[in-house]
Amino acid sequence: MGECGGAQPLRGEFMSRTVAILGATGAVGADLLRLLEDGALPIGRIVALASERSRGASVRFRGEDIPVGVAAPGCFDGVDLAFFSAGAARSRQFADEAVRAGATVIDNSSAFRMDPDVPLVVPEINPEALERHRGMIANPNCTTIITLLPVAAIHREVPIVALRAATYQAASGAGARGMAELSSQIRAIAEGNEPVVSEFSHQLAMNVLPHVGGFLPGGETEEEAKLRNESRRILSLPDLPVSATCVRVPVLRSHAVAVWLTTRSPVAPERARAILERAPGVKVVDDPAALAYPMPVSASGTAPVQVGRLRADESSDSGLAFFVAGDQLMKGAALNAVQIAETLIEKGIQSWQP
Repeated sequence: MGECGGAQPLRGEFMSRTVAILGATGAVGADLLRLLEDGALPIGRIVALASERSRGASVRFRGEDIPVGVAAPGCFDGVDLAFFSAGAARSRQFADEAVRAGATVIDNSSAFRMDPDVPLVVPEINPEALERHRGMIANPNCTTIITLLPVAAIHREVPIVALRAATYQAASGAGARGMAELSSQIRAIAEGNEPVVSEFSHQLAMNVLPHVGGFLPGGETEEEAKLRNESRRILSLPDLPVSATCVRVPVLRSHAVAVWLTTRSPVAPERARAILERAPGVKVVDDPAALAYPMPVSASGTAPVQVGRLRADESSDSGLAFFVAGDQLMKGAALNAVQIAETLIEKGIQSWQP
C-alpha cells in the first residue's frame, strides 16, 4: 500500500479480515489497538493511518511493529472494518471513500452523529439501530456515553421526563496533546515557572474551565449541545428537556458527571440502585459510610461506568440524583467502538468472515 502504511499480514492462526485505524497514533488509537489485541474480532491485517505529523512512526500490535501510513486516497482498498478517530475533518474527508471501498466505518468524531442515515449507537442502550446501517456507524460523544449508561437503565423501567447534568471533563477529552499540556503545566507550577497555554482557553492546572467546545448563539457550548442532541437521539426521546453545563477539570483521564433526573413517577433510590446493579456496562460504587463513590482515579483504565451518590432530588417530587465516572478513552470512545463491531457480529448483521 506504499504511503498507506502497515497492511502486512499478521503472523499466527488468528487471521481473517483487514482492519484500519485512522488516528492510530492518538490517545484513542492506542486504546483501540490494545482492545483489538485482547479481543476476539477476526483480524488478519492492521492498517495503521495517521496524519503527516506521524510519518515514519510505528505502532505495536500482537508483537509486531506496524508502520503508520499517511491517510490518502486509496488507503481503504481491501479494508473490511475501519475505526476513525482523527477528528471530524478527517472523517468527512475519508469516510465516504472507505464505505465505497467496501469497509464498514465506525466513526468516533462528531461528523455524522446527527445524520439521520447514520446510526448513533451505544450497544447496551440501542443495539437495534445497527440493523439499518449503510456502511457507516457513529460513536457518540464520550460524555454522552458515560452519562447515558445509567440514565438509560433507569429510563427502561421508569420513563424519564427531564435530564440535567454538570460534567467534570478530563484533559484527555482533548486528546494526547491535552493530557501533555496539563502534565506540563503541573510541572511548570511545581518548579515555579509560568505554565504554557495552547490546547485550552486558559491554564487548566489548578483551575477549572466552564468551557468545553466552542460557544454557540445563546451561550451554550458545543459540548453541551452534543449532550442534549445525542441523548435525545439515542434514547429516542426527541423532545426530552436536557440542560447541561460542561466543565474541563485538571484531571488527566476519565470524565465525571453529576446527573439529576426527573421521572414520570417517583423512583426510590433503593429501587434505582437495584436497577443499576443489573445494568450492563454499569458498576454501582455507592457506600458513603466507607467513602466509596465514583471517581476518575478509580474509573481510569476500566470498562464499566461507575455510578453512586444515589439519592432523591429534593427539588422535585419525582427526582433522582447521582454521580457518574467513566474512562472516556475506554467506554467513552475506543471500547464503545469495539463493542459496536462485536455487536454487529453477535447479531449476525455482519460477519467479516472469509
